[in-house]
Amino acid sequence: MPLLVMKFGGTSVADLSRIKNAAAKVKREVERGYDVIVIVSAMSGKTNELVGWVEQTSPLFDAREYDAVVASGENVTAGLMALTLQEMDVPARSWQGWQVPIHTTSAHSAARFVSIPRDNLDAKFAEGFKVAVVAGFQGLSAEGRITTLGRGGSDTTAVAFAAAFGAERCDIYTDVDGVYTTDPRITEKARKLKRIAFEEMLELASLGAKVLQTRSVELAMRYKVRLRVLSSFEDTDENSGTLVCDEDEIMESRVVSGVAYSRDEAKMTLLKVADRPGIAAAIFGPLAEAGVNVDMIVQNISEEGFTDMTFSCPVNQIKRAEKAISEARVRGAYEYGELVVDDAVAKISVVGIGMRSHAGVAAQMFAALAAENVNIKVISTSEIKISVLIDRKYMELAVQALHDAFQLDKAS
Repeated sequence: MPLLVMKFGGTSVADLSRIKNAAAKVKREVERGYDVIVIVSAMSGKTNELVGWVEQTSPLFDAREYDAVVASGENVTAGLMALTLQEMDVPARSWQGWQVPIHTTSAHSAARFVSIPRDNLDAKFAEGFKVAVVAGFQGLSAEGRITTLGRGGSDTTAVAFAAAFGAERCDIYTDVDGVYTTDPRITEKARKLKRIAFEEMLELASLGAKVLQTRSVELAMRYKVRLRVLSSFEDTDENSGTLVCDEDEIMESRVVSGVAYSRDEAKMTLLKVADRPGIAAAIFGPLAEAGVNVDMIVQNISEEGFTDMTFSCPVNQIKRAEKAISEARVRGAYEYGELVVDDAVAKISVVGIGMRSHAGVAAQMFAALAAENVNIKVISTSEIKISVLIDRKYMELAVQALHDAFQLDKAS
């Protein structure tokens, strides 16, 4: 039988009525002739509650026990979904990660997939079961311990199963009805995209768009898994939502497909750093070891043997970055005059695979921001992306201006 993977996020299974609504969508696909693997998240708010209990019990917790507790949220949802489907006369059973088994690395709370053997699920489908409900976000380490994949890991679970089982498609059901040209909460002109290329979606996800988890898009791109983003709360058909697919499936690519933003960014500048070979490695090596997610980097022109080094990182990593820089200085890795931190910036990005073959996108972007008197602090580019750091207070204005400048409210 053809096979689909359907993933339901926390808001889609937040209570019994929503689980019943999601089950009805699964039943409809079974009636269309599909076998279905359903991946479920924990009910909305439950993971945060479980994390809170762990932290209250043991502030310096054992990561293995943390995973054992936090993974239980998905187990509850999987059992309830299987029971609901059975009540609808759909042959279904639930699977926890260790039962599949989903083999992962041993990096607790940040595990990665190693393999997903098909034998157990295939055997049940052969027996006549139509639906396998799998707890997302979790797996099994080589040591036989439960692992979790990090927040948003159920998206990645769904894509991994679609790749392992050769699914026709992987449908991600969430609380939005697709991928938009930008956040509809910022501009009402935001338009839902019918299709978007893997590379564009990966950039948008990494730049702040919350629709899909970045690792899930990476995996989908690697294994050519066609993803569809749909609303759990609307009636859907084969034309609903947004299809995330290979670039070859998109007839005509827009120059710019979307505008993304990240509100909570910080700009950090090391003044008067010695301009010598290896200075960048001396600075960014300790930051990487400390787990600081450095993004945009700018080095100024050298003057009298010294230079300034600027980089961006998430606001919640400022303290970690300051500590790493201070410790590197104490060890004698490098010297600097002053560390200047600006914690009130935002990152705005325009993304589009059409940039590869069109010149002038940067000029158009900068002109649109200049027309609104928005000053650019840092610029970073790639083949299909241009990002800038600006004062956070101008973030919404910048997003609206760029959305208008590239006429994203109009269909191709």
